[in-house]
Amino acid sequence: MESFRRAVVSKDPDAIVATLADDVIFSSPIVFREYTGKIAVGFILRAVLAVLEDFHYVADLRGGAHTALVFRARVGGKDLEGIDLIEATPTGLVARLTVFVRPLSGALALKEAMGVALGAAGEKASAKP
Repeated sequence: MESFRRAVVSKDPDAIVATLADDVIFSSPIVFREYTGKIAVGFILRAVLAVLEDFHYVADLRGGAHTALVFRARVGGKDLEGIDLIEATPTGLVARLTVFVRPLSGALALKEAMGVALGAAGEKASAKP
């Protein structure tokens, strides 16, 4: 999952989306339901790039088709620690991305910031020219 890691670190949304399988599944502690598909997950990950500050990976754990990328960041003035747990397809694309974050104060700040970012992105997407 080095290509996913590089794309995230470089904050390149198109490169991130290119690492996703067409039927990728995304799970987050911020929302109850899973999101499926490259378009939906790409939309969410673009918003994540916009809200996380000082994002950096601090560890990389690998085993078979699974990779855990441990990260630190800030959002809304709150510190955040987390793990991107990635399951790869046989061809090396991201089949499943599950995000875990802590502490609660950081998770709540992330939830609030994502709500704003996704709302603003949705308004732009639905605006008529």
